[in-house]
Amino acid sequence: MDAHPDAPPVVVTDTIKNAIRITALDQRARNSGVRLNQSLSDARALVPDLDCHPADGARNRALLLKIAGWCERYTPLVALDAAPEAEGNHGLFMDITGCAHLLGGEAGLVSDLEARLRAQGFHARLCLADTPGAAWAMARYGQARIIAEGAHAEAILPLSLSGLRLPPAMVASLGRVGLKTIGCIAGLPRAPLAARFGARLMQRLDQALGRETEAISPIMPVAELSTERRFAEPLTHHDEISHVTAALAEGIIEPLERRGLGLRHGRLKLFRVDGHVSELDVQTARPLRDAPLIRRLFAERIAGLHDDLDAGFGFDLVRLDVVHADPFDAAQAEMMAGHSAGQGQDALVDRLGARLGLERVQRFVLADTHIPERSFGRQPVAHLGAASARQAAGNAVLALTPEIDLPAGIVTRPLILFDRPELMQTIAEVPDGPPLKFRWRGVAYEVNRSEGPERIACEWWLDGRGARTRDYFRVEDRQGYRFWMFRHGLYGRETSDPAWYMHGLFA
Repeated sequence: MDAHPDAPPVVVTDTIKNAIRITALDQRARNSGVRLNQSLSDARALVPDLDCHPADGARNRALLLKIAGWCERYTPLVALDAAPEAEGNHGLFMDITGCAHLLGGEAGLVSDLEARLRAQGFHARLCLADTPGAAWAMARYGQARIIAEGAHAEAILPLSLSGLRLPPAMVASLGRVGLKTIGCIAGLPRAPLAARFGARLMQRLDQALGRETEAISPIMPVAELSTERRFAEPLTHHDEISHVTAALAEGIIEPLERRGLGLRHGRLKLFRVDGHVSELDVQTARPLRDAPLIRRLFAERIAGLHDDLDAGFGFDLVRLDVVHADPFDAAQAEMMAGHSAGQGQDALVDRLGARLGLERVQRFVLADTHIPERSFGRQPVAHLGAASARQAAGNAVLALTPEIDLPAGIVTRPLILFDRPELMQTIAEVPDGPPLKFRWRGVAYEVNRSEGPERIACEWWLDGRGARTRDYFRVEDRQGYRFWMFRHGLYGRETSDPAWYMHGLFA
């Protein structure tokens, strides 16, 4: 990034082999004679008012990732420079195959990319070539911005061997035997070179010349489907964004139908003119192929933001990605209601998920245990299939209905179950008799009638072999209030003084 014209030249320094050296510099410093890897003392002798900043790898990487996210306006295949052994590896790879026509061809894409980076204050060296290795070498050690198709091998031959992304020590060793350019080793016998300098040298050469395929690893996973709109006049109002979102949602319905899929995770990317990228994600409880509903979910997502969506000088590119899709099973529509069965509940879950996050929309599910406080849990609705959701809902109705006539063998449970059983004082017959009187929360009660015990054994595999058995009683006092309590421990077998606990209340 170049300094302001009125400011002194800017350089970045780092400690290399016990010496402070220049690792990055702006154009003003370069014009003053400062160069990379020069010691700071020599640089200050040339430019006394040099503005020095220590290197910060974490912030450099964060900035590079931010630029990479912005570069997705050209292609979703953006990768970090994966050459840790080479110097000056702060760069990005972009695979623009099939994308250049959107900006008038390769020359138009390169010019647009360079102009936008310059407008943001960055000085970038760009090169478009058939192979990542050739583009890397030309961008750093050559002058060409675009290498014609098939001409990359000849174009990089005059460049320094450093362009092969080799360690500086290996480049120095090659230089001592007179091998200083890529062309010097391109025609030499391979076996002696590999034996002396290692197989890595030949691999980098083959990658640059296109003899060996080199794949890049995108920073972000590529979306299953994607659609976008570009604008000569940037969007600044939420209503405009909503209309564009609706149009983009309409555009993905037909591809989803062809594949038999429905959207489960969508991402709306808004590229601002100044380089900032905003991302909005929505997830659905079921596969979705309804464009108006997708638009409403993103509207809910925008409305649920803690901070307003800052449009700045406007968004000139809006993209809708289908991050994840699942098979779409058409549901039978109801004749009278006019909508698919369960659609109202699923739509409500989707709206709440867009506002609060789908992981926060949960329902109760039963657990495989007899211990009452462990017999249920919470799980995000989106993680439950339709069959398991219906089963969980049906079981929950059965478990929470206290006064209905149930078949033999099914025990009712109280409507109110405490998170933790509460200790109380009780007068009861031993060894297995029901309570006669008890005191709970400072109030004394006399038992009018009771039913029980219902014995629930301990789960020794969770609580250990010292855990005690519970004897539950349903108790009604003289005023008609009904309680659910248990004796903790079998008298004379597990303890000589069993404790009593209140665990729930019936309606």
